[in-house]
Amino acid sequence: MPLRIAYYFSLNSPWTYLGADRFTALLARYGAEVGVHPVDFGTIFAATGGLPLARRHPARQAYRLQELRRWRDALGLPLLLSPRHFPAPETLSAPLVLAVRETEGAEAALALAHRILTALWAEDRDPANPATLAALCRELKLPASLLEKAADPLFSALRARETEEAIARGVFGAPSYVLGEEIFWGQDRLDFLAAALERAAAQSQ
Repeated sequence: MPLRIAYYFSLNSPWTYLGADRFTALLARYGAEVGVHPVDFGTIFAATGGLPLARRHPARQAYRLQELRRWRDALGLPLLLSPRHFPAPETLSAPLVLAVRETEGAEAALALAHRILTALWAEDRDPANPATLAALCRELKLPASLLEKAADPLFSALRARETEEAIARGVFGAPSYVLGEEIFWGQDRLDFLAAALERAAAQSQ
């Protein structure tokens, strides 16, 4: 049976963006399946004691910028420290990722989620704009009808349910990678996730 990772993320998170390529590479290396969950971290923060960025102490906000610079330079990835459209409402983008997941599969949903993050953090585009999302879908050769489909309230309801499931599993920050009962919070924990995948793969042989 393939290994499976539940992937809880925000479509506004620079940390999710910074880890995207390495996470995708890990999935390919271990042949792991992924559960794609673009959950509502506003709800998760409220339930678990977290604070949205604007409400954090200035010292924490300043340190975040230092860390973003460090990781940008270490990974050699383009990253705008203050993109014009951050934070972008996820009321259309997250249901769209779920609509893609439910109709086109997890791999397509993962590709779209990571493309949305790149548009926000590397290209200064607005992922809350339907025209931007339509362009990204065309780029990935996804059906144009998915944007209309994503407006169905069932996808917002699905996101709300999966947000509650994330809270029940102990998720509190983005990105979180859940393998079995272990939670790996943050793209800086991907090496630990890789080690856990290595152990799990060895045990299954």
